[in-house]
Amino acid sequence: MCERDGREDGGAAKSPANRTFVLTPGCYPPGVLHRLTSDHHWADRLRSPAVGIGLATFAILALELALIRWISGQVRIFAYFNNLTLIGAFLGMGLGVAAGRARPGLVHLCLPSLAVLTAVFAGAEPLGLMHLQFPDPSIHMWGAEGEGSGLVLVRNLAIFGALFAGLVWVFVCAGSAVGYLFPKIPVLRAYSWDLLGSLLGIGAFTALTFSSLSPPTWFLLGGLPLLWISRRTTSALALAATVGLTAVSVDGATFSPYNRIDLVPDGGSIRLSVNRDFHQFMHDLSDRSLHEPGLDAETRARRRQYRDAYDLPFVINDVRERALVVGAGTGNDVQAALRGGYGEILSVDIDPAIIKLGRHLHPEQPYDDGRVVPVVNDARAFFEQYEGEPFDAVVYGLLDSHAMFTSLSSLRLDNYVYTEQGIRAAWQHVAANGHLSLSFSVFGGEWMADRMRWTIERATGQDPAVICHNMHFGCTYLVGKPEASLHMERIPAQFQRLGLVTPAAAVRTTSDDWPFLYIRPGIFPWGYLLVLLGVLGLAMAATPLAFGRGAISSEFDPVLFFMGAGFLLIETRGVTSLSLLFGSTWMVNSAIFAGILLMVLLANLAVERWQLRDLGPWAVGLFLSLLLLWWADPGQLNTLPLLARGAVGGLVTGLPIGFAGVIVSILLSRAASPAAALGSNLLGSVFGGCLEYLSMVIGLKALVLLAMSLYLLAMLFHHRRTGAEDPIPGAGAAPGSPG
Repeated sequence: MCERDGREDGGAAKSPANRTFVLTPGCYPPGVLHRLTSDHHWADRLRSPAVGIGLATFAILALELALIRWISGQVRIFAYFNNLTLIGAFLGMGLGVAAGRARPGLVHLCLPSLAVLTAVFAGAEPLGLMHLQFPDPSIHMWGAEGEGSGLVLVRNLAIFGALFAGLVWVFVCAGSAVGYLFPKIPVLRAYSWDLLGSLLGIGAFTALTFSSLSPPTWFLLGGLPLLWISRRTTSALALAATVGLTAVSVDGATFSPYNRIDLVPDGGSIRLSVNRDFHQFMHDLSDRSLHEPGLDAETRARRRQYRDAYDLPFVINDVRERALVVGAGTGNDVQAALRGGYGEILSVDIDPAIIKLGRHLHPEQPYDDGRVVPVVNDARAFFEQYEGEPFDAVVYGLLDSHAMFTSLSSLRLDNYVYTEQGIRAAWQHVAANGHLSLSFSVFGGEWMADRMRWTIERATGQDPAVICHNMHFGCTYLVGKPEASLHMERIPAQFQRLGLVTPAAAVRTTSDDWPFLYIRPGIFPWGYLLVLLGVLGLAMAATPLAFGRGAISSEFDPVLFFMGAGFLLIETRGVTSLSLLFGSTWMVNSAIFAGILLMVLLANLAVERWQLRDLGPWAVGLFLSLLLLWWADPGQLNTLPLLARGAVGGLVTGLPIGFAGVIVSILLSRAASPAAALGSNLLGSVFGGCLEYLSMVIGLKALVLLAMSLYLLAMLFHHRRTGAEDPIPGAGAAPGSPG
C-alpha cells in the first residue's frame, strides 16, 4: 500500500486526515513503472473526456461479457460459480475508478494484463486447469466427491484465487481510465456517457455472438477502444497476442449464438461436446448398422441397447400421430420417433447450430424427413408459447448435458426445463390418450432419481414408471394421461424397472423458485463457502488501497455499504432468475446488464434535466418496485418473443435499480468523504453478490425480501446518523460498473 499526500497538479497537500491511499503495484522509486502508471497524457489526445469515458466503458462491458462467455469453457470450475466473473469485473472496475485518479497510466497495463490472463486460460488444457477438481461433495458433477485431500483443496483454491485476482486486476486497469476522466466534466454528464458506453458495449457484443462469431472477435471488440486510449506499442502487441491466443483456444470448434461446439469421430459415431463437456453422440442405429458384417458382439449389443433406449418412448403407446421432442439436438430421438411411425414430429432445440450439424452430419439424416418440423426455441419457452393441437407423445430427450446447464452464463446447474412448473407446462400439451416421457442421467445417485420422480409426480399428479436403460447412466420416466394405454410389456427385458422408496416429504423437488437440480441434499458446500470468503477477503484487502484506510475503519459508511449490497444482490439474483426466459445462456447477462443500465441512464438524465432534489418519491418507488419484483412471475414472459422477453425481463429487474439510480445521482455531490463512501459502497456490493448464493437454501423470491432488509438497514443507519433528514440515503454502484 502506498500513501499519497493528495497533492494535485502542484496544489497544496491535503491534511493528514484526508490523505488517500491508491492501488498500485507497490511503493517504488521513480522509474519506468512509476512513469507509466502516472502518465495522463493519453487523456489529452482524446480531446473529449466524455468520448473517452464512453470508449472505456464500452470496452469494459464488452470484455466483461466476453470473459463471462469464454473462461467458463476454458476452466470449467468457473461455470459452477454463479456470477463470480461478474462480481470480479465489478470489483475491479470500482477499484480502478478510485485508483485511476492518482494512477491514470494503469490503463496502459490493461491490454498486457489481459494478454497474460488469456495466455493462462488459453493454455488451460495443457496446464491441467480445464477440469480443475474441487473436493466438494455438494454438487456431484464436479467429479471430485470423496477424492483428493486437504492439500488438493488448498492448492486448487490457490489456483482459483490467482485466476480470479488476475481477472480483477484487468478491470482495475480498465477502470482507471474512467476514474481519471470522470472529474473532467460535470458529474451527471460523465455518468450519462459512462452508461451510454456500457449499453453500446453490450449491444455490440450481443450482435457479434448472434452472428456466431468466435472469441477472437469478442476480444478484438473489447480491446480496440482500450488500444485507442493507450496508443502504445506494448498495448498493440498485447491485443494482437490476446486475439491470437483466443484463436488458438478455438481449436477447430464451432461457436453458435449460445455454445462452443466440438465434434470428434468416435467408433463409427460422432461425439459432440458443448463448452468442453460431453453432450451427445450422433449415432447410426439403423438396421443396416445393427447388422453390419464383421461387427463384434459387444459393439452390436451396445448399439442394440442404445436403439432400444431411444425407441422406448415411441413404442410404449399405440397412438402415434403427433410427437414433440424437446432437447432434440442432432436428431437421435427424432430418428427414433420416425422409426416408431409418428406422422408429424416437432423437434425443439435452443441452438440452431446443433440442429444444423444434425441436418448435415447425422448418419441417418432425420431432419431431411418431411414429417419432421425443426423449431429453434428454448423448451420452456416453447411450452408456454405453443397453442396448437396436443401431442400423443411429449418426449424430453436425454438433454442432461452439464455443459448446457452451466454453459456461458456461469449458472450453478440450475435449469428451468426440469422444474415442477416446467414439467406441468409440458404436461398441458399431452393429448387425452397420450403420454409424457422424460429421459435423464441419474449418475449422481438415488437422490437424483428420487428428486426427478417426485418433481414429475407433483407436476402431473401421477407417479411415473422409472425405467433405467443405463445409456449414459440414464433412466426414462413415463407417465400417461388417464385415457392412455401404455404397453409396459414392450420394455426390453434387460432394462431395469427402478422402485424408489424415499417418501415425497423427504425429497426437495425443483421449482421455479428453487431450480437447483444438482445440489446434493444434506451436504454442506464447503467449496462454495471457501471461495466466497476468499472473494470477500480480496475485496477487504483491496478497498483501503484504492479508497483509503477510512473506507473500512473510521470513515466506513454502513449506509452505502448496505445500499451497495442490495444493489448487487438484485443484479445477481436477476441473472439466475431470468435464465427462465432464455435457458441457461450468456444472453441472461446481456438482458440484465442492459435493463439495469438503461434504467440508470434514464434516471440520471431525469436528474440532470429536471434538477431533482427530493429523495422521498424515489425511495417509495424503490420499495414498490421491489415488491413488484417479488410478486412477478418471470415464467409469464415466456409467452413473448425472444427480444420482448429480454426487454421486459431486463427492465422489470432493472426497475429497482432505476429508482436507486435517481437517488444516487441526487446524492453524488453530497458525500462528505466521497472516496470512503464509494469504498464502502463497493465493499457492500461484493458482499451482496456473495449473498446471492443463499438462494441455494432459501430460494430466489426470498432474495428480494433480503434485498429489502438490506435497504431497510441502510435507512436505520441513516436515521441514526442524521435523524431521518432524508428517507433513504443512496444506492447504486461506483461509476464504471454495470449498475
